[in-house]
Amino acid sequence: MALRVMVVDDEPLARIRMRTLLGDCRQPLTRVTGEAGNAVQALEVLGREPVDVALLDIHMPGTDGLRLAQAIKGLPQVPAVIFITAHPGHALQAFDVDAVDYLTKPVRLERLQQALQKAERYLSDRVAPAASATPAPALIIQDRGRTERVPLSEVLYFKAELKYVTVRTASRSYILDGSLSELEERYAEGFMRIHRNALVARSAVRALERHYSHEPGEEGEGWAVRMNGIDEVLAVSRRQLTAVREAIAAV
Repeated sequence: MALRVMVVDDEPLARIRMRTLLGDCRQPLTRVTGEAGNAVQALEVLGREPVDVALLDIHMPGTDGLRLAQAIKGLPQVPAVIFITAHPGHALQAFDVDAVDYLTKPVRLERLQQALQKAERYLSDRVAPAASATPAPALIIQDRGRTERVPLSEVLYFKAELKYVTVRTASRSYILDGSLSELEERYAEGFMRIHRNALVARSAVRALERHYSHEPGEEGEGWAVRMNGIDEVLAVSRRQLTAVREAIAAV
């Protein structure tokens, strides 16, 4: 059965191109059941007929795609949301509204089909009897032209590097376009600040140990945390040392 898709974009030519791409999709098949140029029109479409997948532009006049996705979450029948935008800097906010995927323009057919396949799995899992629990939190990360969902439970630490944040798991590192302060506020329950440039997963800290620091202004013997799953150690600042000791003791 074809996925019922709604296309939301304030540019008519962009909607035409997306309809053409959707017509070329074979895995899965799709059927455009509605389109809208703004959030008000999109909600009207959703009120008239069921939709499986909503393809949302982010930058639109009035209510943007992120706020529209938040409003959609309150509807009786919630479609899977895929963001399609010319601006790649909103992946972190997309996580907050449980987006299935995040595509950047110009969209390729192969990449669109991959996103729709994710939406299909999402919809299938949602109606399964075992899928009544809340989905596990995840980060949406742009990586070498791909969009990946990285489960928050796999993240060992966040570390500020110039204008970006390194996201480290036991198997690899990712680059996230965001701020450490924003991440600290959002994930305060599971992560703790150990340094001005680092947050670590509370559950992944294995030990607090003596360490020789090369950080500017903190050269000399200090402290560091050792994490489960990696050999790397992370310096703990003098300001955070007491709080880190207390947090480790409380785990």
